[in-house]
Order: sequence, then C-alpha cells, then structure tokens
Amino acid sequence: MSQPINLNTFRKAKARVEKPAHAAKNSAKFGRSKAQKRLQETKNAAQAQNLDQHKRDP
Repeated sequence: MSQPINLNTFRKAKARVEKPAHAAKNSAKFGRSKAQKRLQETKNAAQAQNLDQHKRDP
C-alpha cells in the first residue's frame, strides 16, 4: 500500500515552484530598472521646479 499524500504540502510545493516564474514574467511586463526609476524622478522634479518658477504672484 502506498503512503498517503498531504495535499496541502503538495499545493504549497507547487506554488513555491511557480512563484519565481510568475515573478519573472511580471517583472518583464511591468518592471523598470532602478536607473530608469531614478531618471523619471529627476525629470519629474525638474518639471515641477520649472512649473514653480513660472507661477505668478497674486
């Protein structure tokens, strides 16, 4: 007679195997590198500063 299988353990082991593949797919789809994020932050800061410089005093 074979050994009984704990289905919770099987389900969790399967999830552990699939999680890195799912994460890699999401990072390729949505992810940006740290340099790209930093570049966007500096561009946003420069645009905000430029907008503040062109405000009129009431």
